[in-house]
Amino acid sequence: MKEKSLMKSLLEILRVSTRLGFTSFGGPIAHLGYFHDEYIRRRKWMDEKSYADLVALCQFLPGPASSQVGIGIGVMRAGVLGGIVSFLGFTLPSVLALTIFALILQGLDISDAGWIHGLKLVAVAVVAHAVLGMAQKLTPDLKRKAIALLALVITLLWQTAYSQVGVILLSAIIGFLIYRHQKDESDGKVSFPVTRGFAIGCLVLFFGLLILLPILREVTSVHWIAMFDSFYRSGSLVFGGGHVVLPLLEKEFVPTGWLSEEEFLAGYGAAQAVPGPLFTFAAYLGTVMNGWVGGLLATVAIFLPAFLLIIGTLPFWDSLRRNPKVKGALMGVNAAVVGILISAFYQPIWTSSILAPIDFAFAAILFSMLVYWKLPPWITVVIGALGGTLMSLI
Repeated sequence: MKEKSLMKSLLEILRVSTRLGFTSFGGPIAHLGYFHDEYIRRRKWMDEKSYADLVALCQFLPGPASSQVGIGIGVMRAGVLGGIVSFLGFTLPSVLALTIFALILQGLDISDAGWIHGLKLVAVAVVAHAVLGMAQKLTPDLKRKAIALLALVITLLWQTAYSQVGVILLSAIIGFLIYRHQKDESDGKVSFPVTRGFAIGCLVLFFGLLILLPILREVTSVHWIAMFDSFYRSGSLVFGGGHVVLPLLEKEFVPTGWLSEEEFLAGYGAAQAVPGPLFTFAAYLGTVMNGWVGGLLATVAIFLPAFLLIIGTLPFWDSLRRNPKVKGALMGVNAAVVGILISAFYQPIWTSSILAPIDFAFAAILFSMLVYWKLPPWITVVIGALGGTLMSLI
């Protein structure tokens, strides 16, 4: 009877999450609204306070917040299997759409297309908006601004697979030393059906892969390990939503020649047009590089850190967020991520996009559309593509 009840719950989770995967447009904030309406208001799978606590945890962790909230709801409903099923339902529709788009695009020459240059300028606007928002939130004081500056300088001048991980570890130590007496007055309590032993295993695997993958990449020179490492590391360092992963992925794959700037930006534009998490952009990139097998590997690699972190921290969330030493280290890490993103924003996004005064002018218009006029990103993408096409005809 218990197995039947579990299977019924899993099928229900799959049905609801898949529908959300087909209909959830608008980015992570909109996704959280869809989740609240479907899971909390209609089905009452969680109470309002537990949902708010879960959202707080996912904002606190790196990774795609909306996907992590969906995983957490699935875990609460039907254990770890429920989390996996919830993730699959929400993610697969956009993964399949972007994989098919990548397969169709292969063999087409888009290197001189004007709309591609327009998408480059959209990327400048989108990433500038994301970085400014993160800087205001994560580097509010001079000490954290200094940590961000240190991360910016190191990652600009020392561009290796080790630099990002090294900067993160150094910033965690600095944050611990500076902010270890930080107090957290937050209240509330959230609990999930995950054992501490299993959670610790997930955390060990998360940090183990983050440290060992760059080493294996250098030692073996195996293409698949290098590819998995790049996606895994990008997924591990993202705070603040899917758009923030754009400069990290571009820095990993475009300068190395694994795919062209034009192919990268075409996929970014397509990712804006599909529902679900923007992290599924990785499925497109992987497919362009290595067919559908590459798309599958890229999807697993970029989402794996998010999954390991949410499962690994659920049983410890209440005590973790109140531990001033842990919070201090995370404050340092958050500040470093801002510097890493500014570095990636300059090289390669800015240097490959802003080539003339008209490029800067158009990027400023696109930025204003996003920030001041509050237009949805997909509209900005369409206008950018059209503008790029017109500019190529001048």
